[in-house]
Amino acid sequence: MSSSVASPILQVPGAVAGLPESPDAAVAWHYGDPFGEQRAAIQGVAVVDRSHRFVLSITGKERLSWLNTISSQAVADLGDGESAEDLDLDLNGRVLNHFVLTDLDGTVWIDTEGARGPDLLNFLQKMVFWADAKPVDANDHAVLSLLGPGVAGLTETLGVPALPDTYRAVPLPGGGFLRRMPWPTADSFDLLVPRDQLAAWWTKLRDAGAAAAGLWTFEALRVAALRPRLGLDTDDRTIPHEVNWIGGPAEHGAVHLNKGCYRGQETVARVHNLGKPPRHLVLLHLDGSADSRPATGDPVTAGGRAVGTLGTIVDHYELGPIALALIKRTIPVDTELVAGPCAAAIDADSFPSHDEPQAGRLAVDKLRGR
Repeated sequence: MSSSVASPILQVPGAVAGLPESPDAAVAWHYGDPFGEQRAAIQGVAVVDRSHRFVLSITGKERLSWLNTISSQAVADLGDGESAEDLDLDLNGRVLNHFVLTDLDGTVWIDTEGARGPDLLNFLQKMVFWADAKPVDANDHAVLSLLGPGVAGLTETLGVPALPDTYRAVPLPGGGFLRRMPWPTADSFDLLVPRDQLAAWWTKLRDAGAAAAGLWTFEALRVAALRPRLGLDTDDRTIPHEVNWIGGPAEHGAVHLNKGCYRGQETVARVHNLGKPPRHLVLLHLDGSADSRPATGDPVTAGGRAVGTLGTIVDHYELGPIALALIKRTIPVDTELVAGPCAAAIDADSFPSHDEPQAGRLAVDKLRGR
């Protein structure tokens, strides 16, 4: 079953689908009370239908060692039930795909953006060569997300003895698994379940007290947490350093800096050791009183000059209209910006520091006697 097919959860009374032209048209954007749904995800417990994610699986004894050679994350020694975020880069270190993977009972499960999934699967299948690894379409499985501190009270409903630690997964009765994620909130969990059980799991979780929350909730919390989404907050020039994807699983990143060769590694190493990223991801607060709203892809300007590009734009229940944007690294944090038709301001807490000394640059300076 294709991940682009409308979810059966859209038949739930009150469900409002994402806009037809959006990447989220196949799932519910909200259920009639978007801000209440966000509050439930922060203060209680909410379930979000993310079944439009593309799922694939990899079996074979060399699945992890092989994947380690062609992706940015160190996964060769991933233990049973462990997870990580990972990237597929091009030869110039630009991000092609971002995905989450879990190794459980001899199978690697990967979920990624629905529109990007077929290309990622095609790439993996072409790269197998002689390795004992078999990537296949696994879209007979689907993703739900549980958000909020109230998830702790659902262990009996979930059929698990205890909630797993971050990036750990435990099997679910009837197939699939429950995985803790470090974002978009401190209490975030993904369920990978057989697609023919999607509606049953939704009903079970709702009956246990989880509020129905649309993807609007997930996106608002993701943006507030400064977590990028491929294709919305990235473009064809994006490198990992620009969007906070540097780091191993312990750092909640998708690029391990101490691993063997992989496609795009030269750019990653060069920027980390000698250079600085040309852009960085920031959170913008938008003027909600403007007559119209900007759109993803609109330019961000300063003094009439383009200095960045808007990514995801969403209304947050506390922060109001917010957006992610890739802006030039040289733009000061207090710069007055315009995003489409709106005045915009950079959230100071989201502004990264690039002042730390780099190992490669220090080594060069030492050789030069500085």
